[in-house]
Amino acid sequence: MRYHLIPLGCQMNLSDTERIVTVLEKLGYEATEREEEADILGIVACSVRQKAIDRVYSKIHKWNEWKHGRNLLTFVSGCILPSDREKFLERFDLVFTINELPALPEMIRHYGVPTPAALTVVDAELTAPPAGDREPDARPVPAGAPMLTPAGPHGVTEDIRSGFWRVKPTYTSSFEAYVPIQNGCDKFCTFCAVPYTRGREVSRPSAEIINEVERLVKSGYRSITLLGQNVNSYGLDRRSDEIGFSQLLHEIGERTAGYPVWIYFTSPHPRDMTDEVLEAVAAHDTLANQIHLPIQSGDDKVLIRMNRNYRVSGYREVVTSIRKILPEATLFTDIIVGFSGETEPQFQKTLAAMEEFRYDMAFIAMYSPRPGAASARWADDIPQDEKKRRLRELTEVLQTTAGARNAAQVGRVVPVLVEGRDRQGYLSGRTEGRVPVRIEEPDDGNDVPPGSFLDVEITSARPLSLYGVPSGAPLLPTAADAPEQTVASVSR
Repeated sequence: MRYHLIPLGCQMNLSDTERIVTVLEKLGYEATEREEEADILGIVACSVRQKAIDRVYSKIHKWNEWKHGRNLLTFVSGCILPSDREKFLERFDLVFTINELPALPEMIRHYGVPTPAALTVVDAELTAPPAGDREPDARPVPAGAPMLTPAGPHGVTEDIRSGFWRVKPTYTSSFEAYVPIQNGCDKFCTFCAVPYTRGREVSRPSAEIINEVERLVKSGYRSITLLGQNVNSYGLDRRSDEIGFSQLLHEIGERTAGYPVWIYFTSPHPRDMTDEVLEAVAAHDTLANQIHLPIQSGDDKVLIRMNRNYRVSGYREVVTSIRKILPEATLFTDIIVGFSGETEPQFQKTLAAMEEFRYDMAFIAMYSPRPGAASARWADDIPQDEKKRRLRELTEVLQTTAGARNAAQVGRVVPVLVEGRDRQGYLSGRTEGRVPVRIEEPDDGNDVPPGSFLDVEITSARPLSLYGVPSGAPLLPTAADAPEQTVASVSR
């Protein structure tokens, strides 16, 4: 019996999917990359973006049509707004929050689906001695085992620290991994649905985080990203018994010293960013020189309406500290154009901020209201064509500023983490600052597998990428570096 999973949205959803994989494979299911071959089909949804929700409806419509010809179980989890959940209950067999993942085997059993693992148990019992000649069944039954309805586990609660985070992920890559350090959000930005889909901030125990990172590094992973909605508020919900984010970074940096790995984190909130965090990055070679610092808007009044709780002047102070403490670091950001009520002069201030802060990359989104977020009650009063124009103008500024920074790399030799090959057969990878690099094939004809570090001489630059040639032998993954487990069952 087989399964197929589709994660939508951010890296956190991909990380959540890796734990769902573990649960399904412990039940005896095998992965398939073809939806048509699967007995269980699941989506890790994202209510934050309408396009992601539209894709969910497209998939479940097709899957429900398949049910006319064969047995099939469908489920949806992830970041789901209450309004979307109600609609999903009518379409999917199972709807559950990610915190309830440990109860998934019980949900499947209550739905009446025989799992491969269950069939194995049945076969064993058919050939076992009579009950009077063997020990009583010692398999544990959870206290208060939930009675779940087919449409979803209403009333089932599971502490994320003792439940979901204890599920060991089945990583989707042999060299790149995502490690969640917190879940939820306390910021309540008016445009964002995350507090309503994931709840309030909960910090994962630091010992678990450090151990997972150390295990990954020793297994040969080259790129690790610490994940959270607001990573630099890590530990604030557990002040009496947990360390803060800067100390967590120091602990990770000390445990990974000497290993060939780049460790990132995303995303910090400008209000909580401190010099101590930046100094921790500067103090440890394994903590990568790359900062993702969302600005969202360059106008203070728009930031107030967004409930971002900082002003451009405060954001500027953080960027100044980044340039001083981490002069080699690349700077990424997020920006929303066409937010409710955004005037042309306010947009011009965002353009000015883009020019001032000279980002290496900006993820620019046109505003769309999401039910449940506070701004959904306000008029979406910026025409779509105007949003597109503003996005286009910001992109042009980004290409100019990032292009100038990339041009300064020409002639330098920089380490690159090779990720694979592009469609033209060139090696592709990223610098420590996560700038994409296209690399000519080495002259010696030796293959450079994904997960290798390769010194590259930068020969030319484009606005958002670099080009180069190998300079020296690559640092290849070795047998000792092999990951504990990988899977190719997740489609994007």
